[in-house]
Amino acid sequence: MHSTYIARQAILDRKSRTIGYELLFRDSQDNKFPEIDPDVATAKLIIQNHVHGDIEALTLGKPAFINFTEYYLINKFPLLFDKKSIVIELVGQDFPSERLIKIIKYYAEKGYKIALTEYDLAEHWDVLLPYLYLIKIDVKKINVKRLRALIGKARSHEVKLAAEKVETRYQLQSLAEVGFSYFQGYFYHEPEIVTGKTLSPIKAQMLKLISESAKSPLDFDAIAEILGHDVNLSIGLLKMVNNVATGTKVAITSLKQAAAYLGEKKLKQFVSVLALSKLSTESTDEIAKQSLITARLMSELAQKGDFKQVKDFAFITGLLSAMEVILAMPMEDILHTMPLAKPIEEALINRSGLLGKLLSMTSHYIVGDNGDLIEKFSDYSLTAEVIQEEFVSASKWCSELTPA
Repeated sequence: MHSTYIARQAILDRKSRTIGYELLFRDSQDNKFPEIDPDVATAKLIIQNHVHGDIEALTLGKPAFINFTEYYLINKFPLLFDKKSIVIELVGQDFPSERLIKIIKYYAEKGYKIALTEYDLAEHWDVLLPYLYLIKIDVKKINVKRLRALIGKARSHEVKLAAEKVETRYQLQSLAEVGFSYFQGYFYHEPEIVTGKTLSPIKAQMLKLISESAKSPLDFDAIAEILGHDVNLSIGLLKMVNNVATGTKVAITSLKQAAAYLGEKKLKQFVSVLALSKLSTESTDEIAKQSLITARLMSELAQKGDFKQVKDFAFITGLLSAMEVILAMPMEDILHTMPLAKPIEEALINRSGLLGKLLSMTSHYIVGDNGDLIEKFSDYSLTAEVIQEEFVSASKWCSELTPA
């Protein structure tokens, strides 16, 4: 298990009301951007968001301003997010190429808000004005007196101006008078670090997933099997589904359904982000191993006795049963970020229903808290011999997935 870090800095209007938060990648508690490729930083920030927590929780329901280079825009990674939840911040460009203009227009027509950052007064940026939501100005680098022409053009296109690195109240008032609508900087507060805990995917599983996702057409059964071998990948997939779902809530009952709901294009993007973020490691955590054993044992027991009516929900319920420990968050908060079927939610939160009974009994059995469990299992037509046999089989299965 390792820590994840995301810095969050508020963006405010003239009345000091927060209109959104810029999310910035960090690799430690040191509140500074590390020496890392911008594309890798964005990949890490995206996957940490999906694994550590959803955007609404991180930005308190306000839009998230996320940096995207041309590479990420061309590969459609912003489409992993609901257009209402983010503002695309264009970074890393010296001038607008024809390809960049085309892709910016594409996102604007899709309804995404786009912010131009690193603005340098060059007139070649004017071509993007019809598609922009706002332009960010670093007021420590650019004298506001040089912005007169831009202010007029921005106003005619209804493009907002946001001032970065505002440090005094006088500065804020002066900027508001010349036409700035939004403000960001140490006058309000420094970026604050949001820390979480997450497990790294098993390297072998990561390689299998990349290989499988390269096939066309995708085999969703094979994808679901690989995802089911790693808790972190499964959680990331479900959060991704929740973020791309719009309108009605999607009730997910299996990893295959989650993968199929994303579709080939978005699923391949998800795998690409995972690979580029370089979060893989050679081994997994004991917590994940226990989750895998729980998932496997629940799945096998649900094929027998009186638990057959919840067999479709058993594996994913067991796999997610240790999320509170993995993510260091209350189960209720975590489930707000995942589109799960009601029986799974009730089992995970309250251990209620037939599925909840199976989860509770299985979990106690695995940790050796047997008590009168055998008698309880017998009430559901399962014998001690069957339970022990399936437990050994599940443990062996997990051992093969996660070699020491």
